[in-house]
Amino acid sequence: MGEVILTMKGIDKSFPGVHALDHVDLELRRGEVHALMGENGAGKSTLMKVLTGIYTKDSGTITYEGKEVEFHNTHEAQEAGIVIVHQELNMVGDLTVAQNIFIGREFKKGIMIDDKKMIRESQKLFEELKIDIDPKAKMSDLTVGKQQMCEIAKAISHKAKVIIFDEPSAALTEKEIADLFNIIRDLRAQNLGIIYISHRMDEIKVITDRVTVMRDGGYVGTLITKDCTKEDIINMMVGRVIYETPKTQSAVPADAPVVLKVEHLNAGRMVQDVSFELRKGEILGFSGLMGAGRTETARALFGADPKTSGDIYINGQKVTINSPEDAVKHGIGYLSEDRKRYGIVVQKSITENSTMATMEEFMSGFLINKGKEKKVTEKYIEELATKTPSADQLVVNLSGGNQQKVVIAKWLVRNCDILIFDEPTRGIDVGAKNEIYKLMNRLTKEGKSIIMISSEMTEILRMSDRIVVMCEGKKTGEIPIEEATQEAIMDKATRDIQ
Repeated sequence: MGEVILTMKGIDKSFPGVHALDHVDLELRRGEVHALMGENGAGKSTLMKVLTGIYTKDSGTITYEGKEVEFHNTHEAQEAGIVIVHQELNMVGDLTVAQNIFIGREFKKGIMIDDKKMIRESQKLFEELKIDIDPKAKMSDLTVGKQQMCEIAKAISHKAKVIIFDEPSAALTEKEIADLFNIIRDLRAQNLGIIYISHRMDEIKVITDRVTVMRDGGYVGTLITKDCTKEDIINMMVGRVIYETPKTQSAVPADAPVVLKVEHLNAGRMVQDVSFELRKGEILGFSGLMGAGRTETARALFGADPKTSGDIYINGQKVTINSPEDAVKHGIGYLSEDRKRYGIVVQKSITENSTMATMEEFMSGFLINKGKEKKVTEKYIEELATKTPSADQLVVNLSGGNQQKVVIAKWLVRNCDILIFDEPTRGIDVGAKNEIYKLMNRLTKEGKSIIMISSEMTEILRMSDRIVVMCEGKKTGEIPIEEATQEAIMDKATRDIQ
């Protein structure tokens, strides 16, 4: 690692009802990958928004390349060489790759945009990054991983000296993550300073040099990555020890009734002849590689996507589910992996989101009973330990983990007996994960039944009573938790049905 390029000292920032940053420190060196970690709501994103000029700090100092600075917008930060690669990609799907990279600062030939030069310059960036992407391709035709690489190329095009990666691997495959890490290592070798925000502990140990931990808006400490353990980091993040032990036996009685039976479900190429049963009080894990058809199976079951054939039985009775409305009427709730697209309305309040699926219960004639609505919402805010100043807070202002709790509250208010949790802890921190796990176990003890789709092997082994494995749209196996190992799951996840 080289000399210090960036120092943030005593950064303080408050919003109405929230002390978001409480005298936070951060130091970044040239040629360093520096992890910034903390639970959802710890203040990581707020700190980066202060750095890049989105928010104005209340107090504290930012020193960059030896000079005290304060950026008033992202453009000023970019001009100085500080660029952020966001978790939620900011690309325009209908434009080409080259047009996206140089959007807002296009090359001109007279009064006309010089597309050929943008294509040439984009190609140079890709060659520098050792990645194979066609600058003339339409952005929407690329995979999420390739779009992420375009974001990185765009950052480099700003002559970046500091790049902030915000949850860069959240939607990437293992191969794409490996490619990303190779690029980051190349950037480090070029003496750039890199801030890496992630909740994935295993990544932190592989790619970073130092780790700064935040908790509840405050600075906890900085560790040298190779000298600390995963448990050290978790303990600093949450202020307590969290044990990630796999489940060794099912918590479901052998005679527990079957609440959901799916027979020969078909829905396009990604759902082919899928059959399974779900018992009362059970967590049925769905495992498999990306593209295995797990989410497509859940969406077909829920009526969100059309099925071509197959039968669904609830409590022994055959039912017809052609739409999500049908599924909800039959007591099924679905927590989508894409909560912002399908689970919540971010510009509405916690109360409005929590009661969205049950609005008829809060109507008095043509009027909404606001008092009843707020009372129910506050009950679930307390039960789920949702961090918010009030039930009136807009969901957009909550951290990812707390947004997930609002989606869960929506289906608990509806009192669904069957819950589909699709990637329930994606993009949320280890502390919030633990709270979600406790909640799921509590729900099953109360008699709810859960289908849990997860790409995290540790999560599947920790939470499931039984595991269904899929590959290329087919069910390739079913494993009781007593016999489940990573090797057994991967064996079935990488081969066709036998």
